[in-house]
Amino acid sequence: MNASAPSAHVRPPLRANNYGFFGPDSPSWKVWAAPTALIGFQRSVVLEHFDPFLAAAVANSQGIYRKPAARLDHTLAYFLTVAVGDGERAMLESEHLMGIHAAMTGIEPITGKRFAANNPASQLWIHVTGWHSVLKCYEMFGPGPLSPEEEAQYWRECVIAAELQTCKPSDVPTSRDEVREYYAQVRPQLCTSEVARRGMRYLLRTDYPTAGAKFWLGSRLMAPVTIATLPQWMRTLGGFNQPGFMDRAAIVAAKTTVIAAREPRVRELAISTIAPLTAKTLREHRRSAPPADPRVVTPAEIRDARAGASTAS
Repeated sequence: MNASAPSAHVRPPLRANNYGFFGPDSPSWKVWAAPTALIGFQRSVVLEHFDPFLAAAVANSQGIYRKPAARLDHTLAYFLTVAVGDGERAMLESEHLMGIHAAMTGIEPITGKRFAANNPASQLWIHVTGWHSVLKCYEMFGPGPLSPEEEAQYWRECVIAAELQTCKPSDVPTSRDEVREYYAQVRPQLCTSEVARRGMRYLLRTDYPTAGAKFWLGSRLMAPVTIATLPQWMRTLGGFNQPGFMDRAAIVAAKTTVIAAREPRVRELAISTIAPLTAKTLREHRRSAPPADPRVVTPAEIRDARAGASTAS
């Protein structure tokens, strides 16, 4: 879903207090801070539209159509902050985003049922497709698969991150096999509609007048790469298949680009052209000194501390 513009609230330093929920040796830091996360993010926001209630929420808010570059940049920066920010900053961003989502309600026109962006089932779909997409793109275009131990830890961290959303952590897949089972379970409820297809096409190839030239070009360069990561059933459902030779060419081009962006400053400069807040977050991540309390914390610990501070004041 979509976060708001940076003027909506003040962002404290990224990692002043602690190492957040995962820490510097975690696979989440490695995967989410990689340049491949940009491709994974485009993949995940496209797949969100397979949930008819999320598609209705996006269409109703019109945020991606009014300010596509800003909305998508802020949302990717949110996911990155959850992965690498300290616990307080991640919790603050989560509460801010959930507050925005709380207003995104209405009636889904096909089923006639009420939609809510904070619905746990919809939030679970966002969470799983996001974490799975970013990992898949890291594997396909970046350094390759994580070690078995790292991958197991990555999915454990995915469960922890779910505590910042409205879905139940107990519903979150804890392995790649469970991700496949989750997709098989929800697939009968997935569909596309006119508004969903419009949203997916727009996210893959954003219009020039509203997005600006850089985002217009960036989305079009990434679109064939993103489609190349999708299984056939998702391509068929979304109506955006492409020939095999385009898959192969896109994969080679993406790998070459990722190699060129291995140097952090080059990566940040490239990302800043289409996602300046994300680039700023990456830069702050790279430059952050050790926090005041150099340890990993839990969401429950941060909530308790915030509640205690609120009571004391």
